[in-house]
Amino acid sequence: MSFLRFENIRKSFGSFRAVDDVSLAIGKGRVFSLLGPSGSGKTTLLRMVAGFEQPDHGRIFLDGEDITDLPPERRKVNTVFQHYALFPHLSVRENIGFGLKMAGHGKAQIRTEVERMLQVVDLATHADKRISQISGGQKQRVALARALVNRPQVLLLDEPLAALDLKLRQHLLAELHKIHDEVGITFLYVTHDQSEALSISDEIAVMNHGRVQQIGSPQEIYEKPENSFVAAFIGDTNFLSGTVTATAADHATVQLDDTHVITITADVPLKAGSEVHLSLRPEKIRLCPVDEPPPAAHQHFSAIVEEIYYHGAFTRCRLSSGARRWLVDLPHQHASTLMPALAKGSAVRLHWHAADAFLLHSYHADDESIEDQLDELPHTTAP
Repeated sequence: MSFLRFENIRKSFGSFRAVDDVSLAIGKGRVFSLLGPSGSGKTTLLRMVAGFEQPDHGRIFLDGEDITDLPPERRKVNTVFQHYALFPHLSVRENIGFGLKMAGHGKAQIRTEVERMLQVVDLATHADKRISQISGGQKQRVALARALVNRPQVLLLDEPLAALDLKLRQHLLAELHKIHDEVGITFLYVTHDQSEALSISDEIAVMNHGRVQQIGSPQEIYEKPENSFVAAFIGDTNFLSGTVTATAADHATVQLDDTHVITITADVPLKAGSEVHLSLRPEKIRLCPVDEPPPAAHQHFSAIVEEIYYHGAFTRCRLSSGARRWLVDLPHQHASTLMPALAKGSAVRLHWHAADAFLLHSYHADDESIEDQLDELPHTTAP
């Protein structure tokens, strides 16, 4: 059952269509992320839930109630902004209790609720410090506590970690998981950061140009992108395009070009002669010496190593096979077993299981291509 629901929402600013006929259903107690690049409409949707913007068309429902025309103060939602908007002249305790005080709650109730939230966000020992005396991560937790203390039905998080460095973001994502598990309310999380959305969400809506491109779990969004925009936006990928030459049950043979023929698994019926487009994640591909046979059911090609990049957590390789270019991410253990054969200019065999090249339902050539991604990579060689 949907708890927060958008029905055919449209919103324009002058001639710019920020949100274009969006419908979403979000379950109670879920962490739901709106993910997309700048200008995709995700923050505009969040602001319409908060009541800071009004849709030109469509309705918004919260727990069965139409809140589209309600003023912000009558909506049972609270927002955590990117820059927190804390009061520097107040203590941590006073910041958390500010909303309750403005709502006219008694001192005893405010004290009880504030102490509860101080425990939830692990700030009890910092309760009497001024905002200038605490760290960026602690400020973020104060903002969370202030938004949660009056028990909203939905917590709106607008790029809440964008101002923090990488290690702190990773730490606070874990804290957000913990806080969500403790309070159990619905989170609507807006971000342009793919790793944030993948790690915190129960469900993700990927947006572009005001429209929802795909809705699904993090695993579905990453492993089974529906179109080329989602495939390229959620991590790196190799795009493969070709023509179906034969079909059998849930498999098909695809001619990529004059020298590359592969077998794919298909979740929809395919016809011989039809054009298909696929996404193959770099980490799905493995390398072996050119004279070593690949595993059964693996597609394989001979290729030349063009560049090797050391990325800390993995080794990234750029390869070419004729006019075709490939991006391959290898666990360090696998890469080290290939040394010294894995070197710039060396010949190797790349291979992957037929099921790992996922069929895209739609493809647009102007979506970010693997060529664009490769050209932006730093040219450093693995040690």
